[in-house]
Amino acid sequence: MSRVSEPAAAPVVRLGLRANAAQFTLLVAVNALVGAALGQERTVVPLLARSEFGVEAFTGALSFILAFGVAKAATNYVAGSLSDRFGRRPVLLAGWLVAVPVPLVLAWAPTWGWVVAANGLLGVSQGLTWSTTVVMKIDLVGPSRRGLAMGLNEAAGYLSVAGAALVTGWLAEAYGLRPAPFLFGLAVAALGLGISTAFVRETQGHARLESRLHPVPAKDPGERTRGRDVFVRTTLTDPALSSASQAGLVNNLGDGLAWGLFPLLYASAGLSVARVGLLAAVYPAVWGLGQLVTGALSDRWGRKWLVVGGMLVQAVGLTVVAVASTFSWWLVAGVLLGAGTAMVYPTLLAAVGDVAHPAWRARAVGTYRLWRDAGFAVGAVLAGLLADAFGIRPAVGWVAALTAASGLLVAVRMPETLPGRRVSRG
Repeated sequence: MSRVSEPAAAPVVRLGLRANAAQFTLLVAVNALVGAALGQERTVVPLLARSEFGVEAFTGALSFILAFGVAKAATNYVAGSLSDRFGRRPVLLAGWLVAVPVPLVLAWAPTWGWVVAANGLLGVSQGLTWSTTVVMKIDLVGPSRRGLAMGLNEAAGYLSVAGAALVTGWLAEAYGLRPAPFLFGLAVAALGLGISTAFVRETQGHARLESRLHPVPAKDPGERTRGRDVFVRTTLTDPALSSASQAGLVNNLGDGLAWGLFPLLYASAGLSVARVGLLAAVYPAVWGLGQLVTGALSDRWGRKWLVVGGMLVQAVGLTVVAVASTFSWWLVAGVLLGAGTAMVYPTLLAAVGDVAHPAWRARAVGTYRLWRDAGFAVGAVLAGLLADAFGIRPAVGWVAALTAASGLLVAVRMPETLPGRRVSRG
């Protein structure tokens, strides 16, 4: 007599890094590929503007970063809402599908306008993929290891940015600026799409579990919080969330400057493409490695003063870039920039995760990342205008001063957010 098979039991949802080690590790690997898709551009595209397309004005040369920043910032915000509504995994897959044509366009673009358009697509892809891997890791680990989770996530991403910048620099030195470096990018996008389709699982159930377990303060409407309220809270009214948003914006303003102008500065000093690639790689490499330490430290020491210290260290690094003229000193500057950014990047994400209720966390992360990555667009415009008016070095000096001011603002306004170390805001 045949037996009717019973449906398989639904997998048990548990929070914690150890309980979700396999899926967490897979998502770290996926974010490494997301970072490599971005890193394919760090060395080569700024050099393409003048050498192949004859774009002389700094404002025009940085237009690709403007397109990237606007698209990524807007998509970050949309990604949070989409992942709350449809789940995290579909948003991740959509991001990889958008990534596939980008290296093909970059490899054979007939005009600079095509490069700018491709960077708009890259921004959409990065907004969908990177935002979603952040939210998925926060979902999996729960509240106790959030800083460590963000450190591992961002370390994987930015070590891969560095590695891809180095690899594409070597490829450009050996085979020319196009198409070889972007064929590497095509392989990265195809691999990311394949792994995400075959192996990544949905994590929204973990967020629902934490939402049931999460104590909601009386003044917090929790699941009833509307998207508009989350936006206003994260942008303006909550001292912790809005401080994180402004610091993130200024941080990425500096990164956009480094991405677009530093290769041109180094090339103007007579450095080879391979050496420019090494300098382009050392900053995100130190940034990535440092986050393996700083994310975990923020779980022990707190969030606020790591952010303040990191912004001030970045300001020192930018100042060194502005006044130096040798490979060795620019290498030191890259290390300082990477160390300062490592102190800031995972810590700000962890702070947002500390404050936001699980029911609206994805929207808060999306709003924070909107403002943070708007820094690319602001940096492209500001740095281009300053560089056209005064030169690259004064532009870097102005951004160094702005970065220091941002750190001081965090010191004055942002409360500590780490659970167990929070100061009541009344």
